[in-house]
Amino acid sequence: MQLALAQLANHLQKGLRPLYVLHGDEALLVQEAADAIRAAARAQGYGERTVHTVAGAHFDWSAVLAAGASLSLFADKQIVEIRIPSGKPGKDGSAALQQLVASSADDDSTLTLVLLPRLDKATRSGAWFGALEGAGVSVQIDAIERAALPQWIAQRLAAQGQRVAAGEEGQRTLQFFTSRVEGNLLAAHQEISKLGLLYPQGELKFEQVEAAVLNVARYDVFKLSEAVLGGQRARVQRMLDGLRAEGEAEVLVHYTLAEDIRALKRVKDAIADGRPMPVALREQRIWGLRERLFERVVPSLGDTTLANLLHAAQQVDGIVKGLKSPGWPVEPWQALHRLAQGLCGACAVARS
Repeated sequence: MQLALAQLANHLQKGLRPLYVLHGDEALLVQEAADAIRAAARAQGYGERTVHTVAGAHFDWSAVLAAGASLSLFADKQIVEIRIPSGKPGKDGSAALQQLVASSADDDSTLTLVLLPRLDKATRSGAWFGALEGAGVSVQIDAIERAALPQWIAQRLAAQGQRVAAGEEGQRTLQFFTSRVEGNLLAAHQEISKLGLLYPQGELKFEQVEAAVLNVARYDVFKLSEAVLGGQRARVQRMLDGLRAEGEAEVLVHYTLAEDIRALKRVKDAIADGRPMPVALREQRIWGLRERLFERVVPSLGDTTLANLLHAAQQVDGIVKGLKSPGWPVEPWQALHRLAQGLCGACAVARS
């Protein structure tokens, strides 16, 4: 049974299933979901908990199987928690998990909680995951996208009795908050909690949030692509500065930008050859948010613009590897800024 994260609270109020699987990379949301399941279990008499972390191929799965079959003298119900940080239990683990599913069907004394990272499609199609999902409740926990982060912050503030001003000032406050915590949801949660300690319930002014919220953003080089294709110049500038401060490799940043340019050119050429855009995008393995961004910018990007961007990417490739290029900055990060803003500007024009 698959369940959305937003449905978990209502589900737990109606009763517990013997098996839960949480999979995702957003540590805060996974932790909160697991805490909610544990709290519901404790309220229903599950008084004991054992935790097993699968570390490496030589993990002893017999201990996990034995845990589900044994209870102490002090509890008649228990939680068996299995953490698989790699997301790959291996051959022995796959067999053990399927055995665990089979044995848990008639056992109401044990609640099994399996914690996994974000899983790819191939892993989700595996026999062991299918067995877990079929026997219990599976919750996929996705990261909060930047566009949804202001609303998420507002909801968290409301939960502690606080809110931002209505209208434009409130949007400005939420956007400021978002820029300070982007990519770091745990820090966002901590900053929201701090506001609850510093200020009483009610409306928060922009100046109060500005004074209290630290700059704890973490930037993902692969999120840079979304900002560039979205034509978000200020965000691109901020992300590049953040990536540089975090010590990200210039070569990886260049690869991300250059791959976007090459993908735009390949999709444009495929459409010119008569392929429908959905087919061209699928052939280039472009989906999700990037697919929507490509659909908006590709039709209006000119061949000359793409040719110039490709040439610029080739020049910056040399610069990040220590070569000089006439008319370009010698310093790699300056060249990356120029390339990123060039692509960002072209996408902004194409979207308008």
